[in-house]
Amino acid sequence: MILKIDITGDIPIYQQIRNQIVSGVATGHLKAGEQLPTVRQLAGDIGVNPMTVSKAYGLLKEEGVIVMDRRHGAKINLFQTQEHPLDKKFDDNFTFLISEVLIKGASREGLKEHVLHLIDSIYGQEEI
Repeated sequence: MILKIDITGDIPIYQQIRNQIVSGVATGHLKAGEQLPTVRQLAGDIGVNPMTVSKAYGLLKEEGVIVMDRRHGAKINLFQTQEHPLDKKFDDNFTFLISEVLIKGASREGLKEHVLHLIDSIYGQEEI
């Protein structure tokens, strides 16, 4: 998986790394048990401070997306969390995102169409 980092963007680099790894897992580009680069290796590959990658890996570990082992490094987690994925945190985050686009003028129908397009791009074109 190739990470695309926007050094000049508003989103912190550690968050961009975290987001792209989560997206990679969701889309199947990263598989359960797959080894991730070491902190130093990834930092060198994308040209950032190792502490930035370490912070991203720390978030991913907290969220249960990866597991860390001193001998084997970071791997994509093999098991699913027992928590319900559509929880209050999801609702709060999604509500915030919807609110942001609504105050920028998005229509209800335009938003629905866009969200369904994004869902299809992650799940594929099957009926949901």
